[in-house]
Amino acid sequence: MSDRVEQLKVLLDEAQTVVILTGAGISTESGVPDFRSPGGLWEKFRIVEYDEYLSSEEARIEDWHRRFFMADQIGQVEPNIGHTEIAKWINNGKCTQLITQNVDSLHLRGGAPQDKIIEIHGNATTESCISCSEHHSIELCRTLFEATGESPKCQSCDGLVKADIVMFGEKMPVKKTAEAFKIAETADLFLAIGTSLVVNPAAGLPLHAKHNNAKFAIINRDATELDNFADCVVNGEIEEVMSAI
Repeated sequence: MSDRVEQLKVLLDEAQTVVILTGAGISTESGVPDFRSPGGLWEKFRIVEYDEYLSSEEARIEDWHRRFFMADQIGQVEPNIGHTEIAKWINNGKCTQLITQNVDSLHLRGGAPQDKIIEIHGNATTESCISCSEHHSIELCRTLFEATGESPKCQSCDGLVKADIVMFGEKMPVKKTAEAFKIAETADLFLAIGTSLVVNPAAGLPLHAKHNNAKFAIINRDATELDNFADCVVNGEIEEVMSAI
């Protein structure tokens, strides 16, 4: 791994504009449950798709049980070296933008500025009304849920409240997705960290950057489907690799 780390250091030293994409791997090292891996959340909870959430109170209740479980899990973990090092790169100007598939706010808690983070799949720590967009805290939603046994309703318009994430079957936010691809075009080094690079549209960002003349590097514990397109691949624990850079 040491040779690959040295190769990545050279790419970072040579780059003027670094754009980073992060996935679940960087947060699982903090203790956030993974979704797809064996023993992950999708083995503990059924996937509730967006249309079902809209149409079925039973499905909404099931989804809120998972949401509160996730909130409790996320609340117990702290940002790790990966999060804090990326924040340092952003704050010292080395990294111009962070795009994350994660919904746990650990990058923000790790020191990355909000205006430099694109949460392409949303944020599980905030909730909003589907009808009027009124914000509701997770604490309020839990209080309403426990008091009534029903899914939380908007305190302004009585509409349905859901977590500010992109659910299965829900359209990706057009503006945010377009912004991510536009930013990828600006990179001379696109660095993917802790992502399997199989979930679109985020998985398309590295190749979009590469088609616009960027170098492409990967830090991930396991091989990805895009390894053959990368200029440098470092396989290892993210905290270990980031500490060595």
